[in-house]
Amino acid sequence: MGVTTTTASRHTENLRIYVACLAAYNSGILHGAWIDATQEPWAIYDEVQAMLAASPIAGAEEWAIHDYEGFGGATIEEYTGFERVAELAAFIAEHGALGSAVLEHFCGDLEEAREAIEDRYHGCHTSLADYVQELTEDTTTIPESLRYYIDYQAMARDAELSGDFFTISTAWNEVHVFAGC
Repeated sequence: MGVTTTTASRHTENLRIYVACLAAYNSGILHGAWIDATQEPWAIYDEVQAMLAASPIAGAEEWAIHDYEGFGGATIEEYTGFERVAELAAFIAEHGALGSAVLEHFCGDLEEAREAIEDRYHGCHTSLADYVQELTEDTTTIPESLRYYIDYQAMARDAELSGDFFTISTAWNEVHVFAGC
């Protein structure tokens, strides 16, 4: 495993999808609605049905997701199910920028992202080197005469290169440390 660092700078307050009426779209008319994705799947479906009922094309039944906001690195396809949309939105709403960045790190794999946050998260630190220093000093008795010879930067680099840890940066001096796989 190699070094993987992701920076999350995406806005996660507006978790929403734009659902378009395909009958109108195919007729050259833009008709759709921005829908709050943090709702239950059935509530999203109900809003889509209301949008289709208001379509300028009578009897419109088909829809597609044409845009989305607030999902960071997670991909929402045209026909992503509302259950998946709601699950992704709930995860990001719960974990904020970190959840969005972890999803991006795992290429949208929600189960991997959940497992990383629940089981492998070691907290937020100013750097991986600071975490390695804290871990080392908490678990090892270091003779005073050797204390200043320890290179925590090198230890952190080696730990990341070996896959023991990976980091996700969400802001300046906000490095989230995770155990590797």
